[in-house]
Amino acid sequence: MFSKRLDNLHPYVPGEQPKDRDYIKLNANENPYPPSPRVKNAIDNYVCTHVEKLGLYPDPASEKLRESIAEMLNHSGGVLSNAFKNGDGDYSLISYVDDNIPFRVSKDMIFCGNGSDEVLSLVYYTFFNSGETVIVPRYTYSFYPVYAGYYGVPLDSVSLKEDWSLDTAQMTADAIKYNAPTIFANPNAPTGIGLSREGVRQMLEKCPKDKVFIVDEAYVDFGGQSCIPLLKEFPNLVIVRTFSKSMSLAGLRLGYVVANPDVINALFTVKNSFNHFPVDVLAQIAGETSCRDCAYYAKNAKKIVAERESFSTFLRERGFFVIPSSTNFVFAKKDGKRGEDLYKAIKEKGILVRHFATAGIEDFLRITIGTEEQMNALKAAMQNM
Repeated sequence: MFSKRLDNLHPYVPGEQPKDRDYIKLNANENPYPPSPRVKNAIDNYVCTHVEKLGLYPDPASEKLRESIAEMLNHSGGVLSNAFKNGDGDYSLISYVDDNIPFRVSKDMIFCGNGSDEVLSLVYYTFFNSGETVIVPRYTYSFYPVYAGYYGVPLDSVSLKEDWSLDTAQMTADAIKYNAPTIFANPNAPTGIGLSREGVRQMLEKCPKDKVFIVDEAYVDFGGQSCIPLLKEFPNLVIVRTFSKSMSLAGLRLGYVVANPDVINALFTVKNSFNHFPVDVLAQIAGETSCRDCAYYAKNAKKIVAERESFSTFLRERGFFVIPSSTNFVFAKKDGKRGEDLYKAIKEKGILVRHFATAGIEDFLRITIGTEEQMNALKAAMQNM
């Protein structure tokens, strides 16, 4: 009764979703701050004044949302935590230092989907051939191998360097060897390390030009360098982003691609052959409104970065090895302590963090950065660990 394809599926395992206790939840890299108040107002207004439209299909091309994303990227430079306050502490006018996008991102460079996971699935289908080797880092977003099994794509998993950074030289060499496409998260997950734009450029210059090169920027707003400025130089570059992290909309499922128009057109062909209406009307309204209030999210991103650095210092002072992070989480371990034991001890104190049983990183904890109050509670729980 079941297809043979089912045997090749190994489903993604998300962070624990508790039902039996009200935990402080620092295990899924969610944003601890709510969406902009303007989002609630916009959704309330739509439901109250246009409730009949919930019975109609949404815009299948997400036209206004794509326009809003493009304008947000042009205004923000692509990395929210690069914002700094004016002298009066006002975030309404955001300034950026030497890192603006050197062209205007346009609507036809944006593709939207039901979360970046769906977007990634469509990207796999659009650009990866069944049986074709794809280059990935050894430790990276664990949905990449799930989709590889789903689409019958073998992965060449390249080990990280001793400092846990990407081995870009080996990844590039393998891409050339197999004439293969490449995909990785930047900053990487679960390590948190960001590769510079120049480092990505050097890979792009050497990797096959007729194969897609995908950079997943889910966490870039917390201190990475966006590769959007490279799009005009490299037609094969595809950048995947999400509203789940810095934009506080994980519950509404909204992701997008920034790429050259030919790439976007190909993704629309695949999308319209799979699900013509992937982004519901409320998600579109929330996304549009969020983009118009990116100053609010820039402020929150900077608060998360400050808490990340404070917590990293706290851990190091207690003997933990902490990988330098450019994300909204830290990846840390302590010699002589099993990761699983630390995870359980923290959970007993009412706080969830993420532990991976994967060989090689089984003693690490991935800890999402929460509010100041949440992180103080975690510090108290880990004081003597």
